[in-house]
Amino acid sequence: MLSDIGVIGLGVMGRNLVLNLEEKNLTVSSYDNDIQAVDKMISLSKDKKINVFSNVQDFIESLKIPRIIIIMVPAGKVVDEVIDTILPYLSSNDIVIDGGNSYFKDTIRRYYFLEAKGIRFLGVGISGGEEGARKGPSLMVGGSFEAWDAVKGILNSIAAKVDEVPCCDYIGNDGAGHFVKMIHNGIEYADMQLISEAYFLMKELLKLSTSEIRKVFLKWNEGELNSYLIQITADVLGKIDEETGKPLVDLILDTAQQKGTGKWSSIEALDIGAFSPTIVEAVFARIISARKDERVLASKLLKGVDVNVYNNKNQIIDNIHDALYAAKICSYAQGFDILSIASKQYNWDLKLDKIASLWQGGCIIRAQFLNRIREAYTRNPNLNNLLLDEYFKGKIESTIDGLRSVLVMAIKNGIPVIAFASALQYYDLYRSERLPANLIQAQRDYFGGHTYQRIDKEGVFHTKWY
Repeated sequence: MLSDIGVIGLGVMGRNLVLNLEEKNLTVSSYDNDIQAVDKMISLSKDKKINVFSNVQDFIESLKIPRIIIIMVPAGKVVDEVIDTILPYLSSNDIVIDGGNSYFKDTIRRYYFLEAKGIRFLGVGISGGEEGARKGPSLMVGGSFEAWDAVKGILNSIAAKVDEVPCCDYIGNDGAGHFVKMIHNGIEYADMQLISEAYFLMKELLKLSTSEIRKVFLKWNEGELNSYLIQITADVLGKIDEETGKPLVDLILDTAQQKGTGKWSSIEALDIGAFSPTIVEAVFARIISARKDERVLASKLLKGVDVNVYNNKNQIIDNIHDALYAAKICSYAQGFDILSIASKQYNWDLKLDKIASLWQGGCIIRAQFLNRIREAYTRNPNLNNLLLDEYFKGKIESTIDGLRSVLVMAIKNGIPVIAFASALQYYDLYRSERLPANLIQAQRDYFGGHTYQRIDKEGVFHTKWY
């Protein structure tokens, strides 16, 4: 019996996606050139409608026509190599889906390359990690609308559901799906950095134990900060190392790795002129964390400050809560601003309320307040900034003092909170009617003749300053 769909790449994400597809009453073919990956898939496929192949031609020939193939391999040239490998065996109107974290401009290139050969191509952002792939991810679909129309039943069936509605939809042409996934990951970087700084403040400023901090996160997850990342933070803080009896997180080296999507988000924000300092600073925080040996040396050579002991712990924890909420609003506002600008730049016509809905389930940044973001963009699809929505304007006004208070304490005590600081600067810069850029423009005109505009009359001016 021919298979309904095929999956190439049987790593953690690929094989879990295969199992998810098979559970939806589909016959699935799977392929990898790694024998260990093939053997692992075979061991998981007993009594299931899953065919496993190590020969690419056999894999392709096992699929119903028009073929539907999902590629689940690491981003980069490997995707191109897979496409080159399978292309000789494909026919017109076959559908190729890249489900990895590909850079959206690579997806645009592949889309037009395959379209010219009669192959329908989709770049699908898949969020949710291993658990999402197995139980239901958030799916951000871009590329051929005709291909989407052909496979939406399958993709909707495997997606996460919120109130029975799939967290899966068509985003826009060519690379739109992977772009939205990239910005999702940029927000994810910021969210994780903000949470880690809240944890760090409680540990360094208040000297709370890991178990005490866990209780704080458990409480926060019952309120307006409820989210997947807050939930797993509490889980992480509660994990005890069997060998030492200590909290496992306390034994983990403080160097955070990255795969590139946060960096791509930051570069794209700079390229299109989107103001997103918290996302950018979260990437920089990972970069400096990786320079562990250098930081250890600097800690011995550079003077710091003695940390004060605070007795009003409950009030400070409340302030950290408000700081995290305010900064979270700012980071999401930045992410949606990038989406808004890119939508015009690339002619995608992105629906921001739809994107917020896709992120309510399955994905890493799923959070209670994404429903509020969806409502904000439903009320006003042309909303310039999330901070200007009445709901979020009220929320930021009620929490921003907590952010200011926390930053004063952090700065006085030499505790680095780069994401919190950038979020407050984002807010204060955005709400400032006047900035010192007039002096910068005067300097530019002085040394480069770049001209300037005046506030008291129309026109473009140049001055001989010396």
